[in-house]
Amino acid sequence: MFKPLVIVSSLLAVFGQSVSAYSNPGACTGACWAHDPSVIQRSSDGLYFKFNTGSGMEIVTSSSLSGPWTIKGSVLPGGTSITTAGQKTDMWAPDVHKVGDIYHLYYSVSTFGSQNSAIGLATSSTMDAGSWTDKGAIGVTSSSSKPYNAIDANLIQVGTSYLLSFGSFWGDIYQVAMNSAATKTAGTAAYQIEYNPSGSHACEGSFIFYNAGYYYLTWSQGICCGYDTSKPAAGAEYKIMMCRSSSATGGFVDKNGADCKNGGGSVLLESHGTVYGPGGQGVFTDSSLGLVLYYHYANTNVGLGDGAYLFGWNKLTWSNGWPVV
Repeated sequence: MFKPLVIVSSLLAVFGQSVSAYSNPGACTGACWAHDPSVIQRSSDGLYFKFNTGSGMEIVTSSSLSGPWTIKGSVLPGGTSITTAGQKTDMWAPDVHKVGDIYHLYYSVSTFGSQNSAIGLATSSTMDAGSWTDKGAIGVTSSSSKPYNAIDANLIQVGTSYLLSFGSFWGDIYQVAMNSAATKTAGTAAYQIEYNPSGSHACEGSFIFYNAGYYYLTWSQGICCGYDTSKPAAGAEYKIMMCRSSSATGGFVDKNGADCKNGGGSVLLESHGTVYGPGGQGVFTDSSLGLVLYYHYANTNVGLGDGAYLFGWNKLTWSNGWPVV
């Protein structure tokens, strides 16, 4: 049988080009700007909520994952009560989860390139604009004396307990136990779960999810921003990496068995086609699609500036125990 796709793929390989192994992002209409998004479906009515880095943290909703998305307001339009991290109004990397009957949104306060950082919490029973209460700092802070940076929080429930992963550059990704209400740290020391010893240790934005006996640790690696003014060398831009472990608290390895505390990591999603610098990722369980990976990216046909980043999402498939986009 004539197989034109096989022939085209072979010719492209001969001439030094590659055929993307990744699916394109799912459709998005409406307010599709994104930066370090966090996505969840409201349990009462299935409405999708998308939260973004910046200012008071934008609230965007839709009845469909593909949109149209509509901006509804901000989580904390007046800023945070945290006063120790250099500024109070530009909050980063929201991470939203339902804890009992309450929605928890963890956020970061810092300035770009600084290790003076803190993680805060806001709570709501509905996630609607105007319903959020700032709870302030949760006990994860950093300064030049710490081996980590206290930004990019991610909560995961393990049985009846809660763990918070966080970190950016310096010592990369750390984790700490939370109290039973997931409102404060439990008082034990944070410990490292991922580290790339090379270069500037450009790993951040961790997100852990569970599937079929394994905890999958994902993170964003590389240069995140400013592509319109200083485009990184090929491959140095953001990409989404992964490791897995049978324990949520450590022992993460990549597809080759390499230790992810010593430079291990397999690529989950990287630049392809018109998709450039995907990162700021998370995973949630969609009511109809199952596990969905979401992230931000630059479309090379639209623009490379931070203000042009778009919301991307893909249903995850599986191969030999590893997620595939």
